[in-house]
Amino acid sequence: MSDLRTFRPGGARIVAYAVAVIMLVLTAVIAFALPDEIYFTTAETITLWIIIGAVLVLLHGIGRSVVVAGEEGVEVVNGYRRHDVSWHEIKGFAMNEGAPWPTLVTTDDDRVMLFAIQGSDGGKYAREAVAYLRARVPR
Repeated sequence: MSDLRTFRPGGARIVAYAVAVIMLVLTAVIAFALPDEIYFTTAETITLWIIIGAVLVLLHGIGRSVVVAGEEGVEVVNGYRRHDVSWHEIKGFAMNEGAPWPTLVTTDDDRVMLFAIQGSDGGKYAREAVAYLRARVPR
């Protein structure tokens, strides 16, 4: 049986997806509310959808952030970037008082933000998550 624990942002994830839904609903409402005399060229319509698409991709990047602590190491997904770090490569985890999220520090002194563990989700949640991760680092 594997020991696997997953951490995801609470508030940031809710806000990201709520803003995406609100943006799409507002776009539809405005599109149907415009009088017939107002029209957009094909180039304007394409530009508008490219901007909306880019914002939705950014919001989804925030919402999909995750930290998975497994048997072999830690998988970190921040937006669209993924880091797989084995336990023996981890020096520790740092989260100073008031920090927005913790940082994974490797034995090579590389640093990886753990965006999925948000200090704004409650200091206790973040502290417990960091304590769990620190306890898994081999001494």
